[in-house]
Amino acid sequence: MRRMALIHKATLSPTKVELLAAWLPSRSWYQGAAGAAVERVASYRFDDPEGEVGIETLLVTAGDGPTYQIPLTYRAAPLEDADEWLVGTTEHSVLGLRWVYDGTGDVVYAEALAQALLTGSGQAQEFIEIDGHLEPRQPSMTITTSLINEFAEARAVTAITHVDPANPTVIETDKLTLTIPRILDRAVSHPGAVLFGTWQAEPASVPLAFALPR
Repeated sequence: MRRMALIHKATLSPTKVELLAAWLPSRSWYQGAAGAAVERVASYRFDDPEGEVGIETLLVTAGDGPTYQIPLTYRAAPLEDADEWLVGTTEHSVLGLRWVYDGTGDVVYAEALAQALLTGSGQAQEFIEIDGHLEPRQPSMTITTSLINEFAEARAVTAITHVDPANPTVIETDKLTLTIPRILDRAVSHPGAVLFGTWQAEPASVPLAFALPR
């Protein structure tokens, strides 16, 4: 079944980039100056099977610094016991107030990432709603995976047990360990299945995430 992400034609206040410009300097792995201009490089989305949570990973730069990877989840209500993962709130002109979280602390993101890594389900195909019709939107990047078939049974993540928020960020779940580089680098390597990405400015595959059953 093809996974789909519905994108509303809407405005956000503040925008995602504005939220990240305020949030990034508080991260231990941030290498730029406070106030550096944040620019969006590319992004990819996963699908929440329940249709409740938006799941998007942004690649951004800040000034002349490296490319950062920021998984985000978008929710219609606060996530319980997750204040430390809150990036901020934004007013969506169609959906109303949205709570934006660092996805590495959200089990919905962990489950979606595990599915992509261990089943090759890939990114969600994006559609934008225009005047009641769904129009496909060209993705700004492509993701692929190095499948390790014997790991497939470990993909059904149901809980996060611990998160190390450093670079790379390590998510320990009930089924596997997920490793997400925050600063993207083609030379980064970890054991297990690998999610790779390419985009216009980076046609060579860059590792985006790793999964290793516990």
